[in-house]
Amino acid sequence: MELSILHYTGKDTGRKVVLSDTIFGITPNDHAIYLDVKNILANKRQGTHKSKERGEIAGSTRKIKKQKGTGTARAGSIKSPIFRGGGRVFGPKPRDYGFKLNKKLKRLARKSALTYKAQQGNIAVLEDFSFEMPKTKMYLEMLRNLNLADQKTLLILPAVDKNLVLASRNLPNTSVTLVEQINTYDVLYSKKILISETALTKLTENFNNA
Repeated sequence: MELSILHYTGKDTGRKVVLSDTIFGITPNDHAIYLDVKNILANKRQGTHKSKERGEIAGSTRKIKKQKGTGTARAGSIKSPIFRGGGRVFGPKPRDYGFKLNKKLKRLARKSALTYKAQQGNIAVLEDFSFEMPKTKMYLEMLRNLNLADQKTLLILPAVDKNLVLASRNLPNTSVTLVEQINTYDVLYSKKILISETALTKLTENFNNA
């Protein structure tokens, strides 16, 4: 697939770039995408939830009523789960929700997500650029020039650019990431993927050399 390289002002530079078919033109694997997104979301969970069981409740241990003759069920402890204020049965405990995925599967999932975006025409390649100052107004103006001000965008950079990161982080539908940090969830969550020219070269090298 061939794309025009755009300037961040929205103008066509007159140059073109060819997207690698081994990354942006594979047969997408939906199950790999599902597993990778599930893994990413699971790793984001804190897992710090906790409820007390009957053995952890502070309260009297005396038998609350006699065993027989009351006409109701026998009860031996006020901390029983059937009483208000008692312990919870099989309540949540702190745990790690993460699970392991093979590197090859993760790589396949990222390629599948990028392929879907390429098929939908939602990938744009930008000429390398930077801002002199970390101004949100400048980043928003760039999105307007690209007709993306009302869409969720993901900008992929080859290296950390502090001004771009600071300029974008106050915009709700905008995120910036590095080539090494790109993941399936971020790609699918964003409507439009913006890739700088150098980042595309680095992305292609990373996938092909993996």
